[in-house]
Amino acid sequence: MQFEYTPKVEALRQQIQAFMQEHVFPNEALYEQQVEECGWTTTPLMHELKAKAKAAGLWNFFLPVSFGQYSGGLTNLEYAPLAELMGHNGWASEIFNCSAPDTGNMEVLAKYGTPAQQQQWLVPLLNGEIRSAFAMTEPDVASSDATNIETTITRDGDDYIINGRKFYISGACRDECKILIVMGKTDPNHSNRHLQQSQVLVPIDTPGVTVVRPMKVFGYNDAPEGHAEIVFEDVRVPVENIILGEGRGFEVAQGRLGPGRIHHCMRSIGAAQRALEMICQRANSRVVFGRPMSKQQSVREDVARAAVEIEQCRLLTLKAADMMDKAGNKGARELIAMIKIAAPSMALKVIDRAIQIHGAAGLGQDTFLAQMFAWQRVLRLADGPDEVHMMQLGRDLMARHQEF
Repeated sequence: MQFEYTPKVEALRQQIQAFMQEHVFPNEALYEQQVEECGWTTTPLMHELKAKAKAAGLWNFFLPVSFGQYSGGLTNLEYAPLAELMGHNGWASEIFNCSAPDTGNMEVLAKYGTPAQQQQWLVPLLNGEIRSAFAMTEPDVASSDATNIETTITRDGDDYIINGRKFYISGACRDECKILIVMGKTDPNHSNRHLQQSQVLVPIDTPGVTVVRPMKVFGYNDAPEGHAEIVFEDVRVPVENIILGEGRGFEVAQGRLGPGRIHHCMRSIGAAQRALEMICQRANSRVVFGRPMSKQQSVREDVARAAVEIEQCRLLTLKAADMMDKAGNKGARELIAMIKIAAPSMALKVIDRAIQIHGAAGLGQDTFLAQMFAWQRVLRLADGPDEVHMMQLGRDLMARHQEF
């Protein structure tokens, strides 16, 4: 694996870095103000910055070259340092049309969608004209095991009828969310429990779809994105809305979650890196007990530990991305599991140190620390909790040394 950035990637890094410095960091307070005013509607600032990024060609980096005509033109390894820069801010990835859950849904449509599905939903998503959500998690079952999903998708002539309840469905509260990818069971009695599930496209304005409420995260409603509880009551969609075919929902989910997991980790590195920079700036500007904070031994140790932990996770992220390019998502699953276990927990530790260094200021709305801490805690559950990744990784590693 080459650690040096190619000229193409270095040029894009500089462009994104300059964009963040000029348009994002100076407008963080304005963005939060507009969110309070706009609620579940995308803010005017976001629309303005998306237009600037798109005009500059800073758009849709996340789709790897293997996705053909829809590719962003980058490998996973090339995308990693760009996503890290976007992770310096909680909403910056949306500016470049590289934010979840849309990225995962676009990958699903680009990889598995029919031409008609791609034209109707993928093209407007790629253009940043609409938003989407992925409806898998349910309140009544352990959804980290997707085979537990209870939502039913029943064939009725030329339609499917969907019934079920989902919650913490990221993005579904947003006014611009137009399409849901819903996971449910088309054949709940199939002997192979991994062939019971299917995924189907459901326009959010379909009769019977009810967004019940936004679920809060540590007190945040996370507007304008939101995490919705949704009820599906006799929701009827045409059979053409099935993705890939009946019984292939688990396959689609696995294909979707691998890239999504590592994208989150790339941004976690960026969040931790910014927190470290904030620690250094704060420590160099504050005097405590008659000495600059930067001269306190415990502070220096915090800085050193954070730098080591960030670099370890950065290198593991790059290695996992490189393996995805060489061996595919399945071939890289162990490395993806490792970084998904490591990166959010690392970011939480670094951000927690930054909050401590900032004192009461670290708890409030004047820095990104408190909100980013909440989001990184979410990532220890999103796309599978730590325990599931450790269980699967441990199982695979033990299998290699099993005695026959």
